Amino acid sequence: MSTAGIHALHAMKYPPDAPRIESQSVAPGDIAVGVVIGRASEYFDFFVYGIASVLVFPALFFPFVDRLQGTLFAFALLALAFVVRPIGTLAGMAIQQQWGRGTKLTSALFLLGISTVGMALLPGSEASEAWVAISLLTLCRIGQGLALGASWDGLPSLLALNAPESRRGWYAMLGQLGAPLGFILASGLFAYLWGNLSTADFLSWGWRFPFFTAFTLNVVGLFARLRLVLTHEYERELSAHELDPCDPKALFQEQGLNVVIGGFAALASYALFHLVTVFPLSWIALYSQQSVAQFLSIELLGAVLCAAAMPLSGLMADRIGRRRTLGTLAALIAAFSVLTPWLLGGGTPGQDAFILIGFVLLGLSYGQSAGSVTSNFLPKFRYTGAALTADLAWLVGAAFAPLVALGLSARFGLVAVSIYLLAGAVCTLLALRVNRSLYAVRD
Repeated sequence: MSTAGIHALHAMKYPPDAPRIESQSVAPGDIAVGVVIGRASEYFDFFVYGIASVLVFPALFFPFVDRLQGTLFAFALLALAFVVRPIGTLAGMAIQQQWGRGTKLTSALFLLGISTVGMALLPGSEASEAWVAISLLTLCRIGQGLALGASWDGLPSLLALNAPESRRGWYAMLGQLGAPLGFILASGLFAYLWGNLSTADFLSWGWRFPFFTAFTLNVVGLFARLRLVLTHEYERELSAHELDPCDPKALFQEQGLNVVIGGFAALASYALFHLVTVFPLSWIALYSQQSVAQFLSIELLGAVLCAAAMPLSGLMADRIGRRRTLGTLAALIAAFSVLTPWLLGGGTPGQDAFILIGFVLLGLSYGQSAGSVTSNFLPKFRYTGAALTADLAWLVGAAFAPLVALGLSARFGLVAVSIYLLAGAVCTLLALRVNRSLYAVRD
């Protein structure tokens, strides 16, 4: 056949306007943007609740007990969201298998937004029967926990798998930036309202504004993530890496130990998470002479330092390995825990130092805490395994931290906080040791 004939035949089989399948890889930077925006909106919701647990809920929903007891009740509801989070994860997996990833994500973030806005519309216990107001608050908090579990989209795992091997620590850090960004927004908004409104106005309507703001941020986060997970390129990448739900029973039968190892490997970071964000605010409000407004500004500065420390964690992890980084930071957190009674009990300078040092350690450790041992999972278990590992880390490490720390420190002194944080660091070091013994050839 002549050359002209060959070209003519090729043109018939592949016309110029015909769609062609190209092998395109998803840019890690694009994934990171979606992860940061989505996570920042979620963290904002939870930090808004955490701050309100100290500044608002004891007076509004638990006025029939003293302030300490009211704060402990609010912290118990804070923990409830993390208790139900694994249920939300499994429910979201079932929805995804039945109706798709987009439907799951939309319904999860809609539930998160509705639950958060619902809190803003609740009357105080003085306006109705106390048990009605508290029950509604509990219901909204359960909704937040279920929604956060169901909102797992697999993007952090996809980010780690698509990142250059020599820069996986850096890209893992990007997904964690949502935490300090969410806290900066939440604490900054509460600091402004607390400092510019009278106590009566703040407790009447001012505290509700951050909860309404959360709904707006959820909408932004939803579209940022849907733009990614519903495109053909991302669907192809997610499928290629087998980032789809699996049978939970099969997961725990074959690799259940990896869920436990992964949950405890990040325990030091997750325990520190609430001990430098939510708990110190309660301690200051109850037992310190420092003003709440001043302390919120220090926490705001601490969150900025946390965000600045996260890129350093990425560089450190890429140089010495993610797991060695976690181990090193766990040892530093253990040392920091010993200083806790002297810092928090040392007046304003010590309390400020506790926050600033704690947030730097949080940025360095939390930057590498997500999915640090996800590579242990077989590909078919990685999507569900990573989600449940994160749920376990939150539940064991962070869920009860403010409640336990405040309750025990009020009774036995701040040394209880040291013991709690030290226990988290020891658990991390032990989990990393077990992981190294089982997977000696892996980083």
